[in-house]
Amino acid sequence: MVGKLGFRRFVLAGALSASAALALFALDAGPAAAQASCESECGGLGPSPSPTYSPSPSPYPSPSPSPSPSPSPSPPPSPSPSPSPTPTGSDSSGNSVNGLANQRFNQMITNRVLGNVLLGVNEQVNCSDCISAFGSAGSFSAGIHGRKELTPNLSLLAGLAYTQYGEGGYNITSAPVGAFALRYDFTDWGSSRPFFDVGTILTPWEKARYTRSYNTSLGPVSVTSSTNAANYAVYGRAGWMSRLSPRDEVAASVEVWQLWQRVSGYADNTVAFNPFDASIATGTDRTSLIKIGGQWTHLFAGNIETNINGGWVQSFASHSGIVATVTGDGMVVPTMGNQGWFEYGGRLGFRVQKGWIVDLFANGTLGPQPVGNTIHGGVGLRISY
Repeated sequence: MVGKLGFRRFVLAGALSASAALALFALDAGPAAAQASCESECGGLGPSPSPTYSPSPSPYPSPSPSPSPSPSPSPPPSPSPSPSPTPTGSDSSGNSVNGLANQRFNQMITNRVLGNVLLGVNEQVNCSDCISAFGSAGSFSAGIHGRKELTPNLSLLAGLAYTQYGEGGYNITSAPVGAFALRYDFTDWGSSRPFFDVGTILTPWEKARYTRSYNTSLGPVSVTSSTNAANYAVYGRAGWMSRLSPRDEVAASVEVWQLWQRVSGYADNTVAFNPFDASIATGTDRTSLIKIGGQWTHLFAGNIETNINGGWVQSFASHSGIVATVTGDGMVVPTMGNQGWFEYGGRLGFRVQKGWIVDLFANGTLGPQPVGNTIHGGVGLRISY
């Protein structure tokens, strides 16, 4: 019995030992297979990788967001140009038209002063027939003039010249001037007697330039424009002359003048900056003058002649023919006030031989603007016969 129990125990112990051995074997084989499978899936040294799983596309794929580019630094914004300021100064532009009126008044007076040289303003009232060629500076003038006795009492005075002159913003670049007058001298009354003149000065065509200047908030503006003009004048003179001696003659007189000046219309010339431009219509300036004056002629040493003359001039009934249209100011019509000034003249003559005389002469004005202070001097060769 004891031998059977020992044998059974031996057999049972062996069976338990075998079962334990099998269990240990199974436990060792499982991790090895799992390790081989892991090495195959993880890309170990196996010859071919295991296929990876790719999911089937969705019928409505959601767009993958594209990577936004890194923002490039944008340049600083350039400042937008500020609008140009609007200039002011239309009132100054309108006032400049008054300056044009003053220029045109001076033009009328200067044309008359130059024309008087052709009527013998620097010569004695009564003398023999003569003719003179002359040239002058200050205002350029060149021409001839003279006198011719038609009867013992009646003489013709006449002349023709070409002139260029300017003053206070205007320039006359080309102007032929003609003048003539009749003088009646009561010679049969003796050495002291009255005399009378009637005459005209004609300048039918002139090339003229006028300058208009004004100020704006952005700076001054000056515009010079060209046009044509014409001047006409008629006058009457009543005086009294006396032959104090064979060498001296004095005279006093009153003159009445009517002057007209026709200026063709024009517009401002194109310049870089002229925000308040103007156009000037064709118009006629006019004025009336009265002059009270006198003169003295004296002969020194038988061969040197001298003459001085002068008088006060007053204008009245003056009218400017300017009608201007000025941008920003509308229509502008300047007024022309009455003016007063002094006119003077003189001559120094040298008798180089019988009947031949070389003259130096000057004429001008003294007074406020627009007439102002002017002088026109020249030289002439006079032949008496």
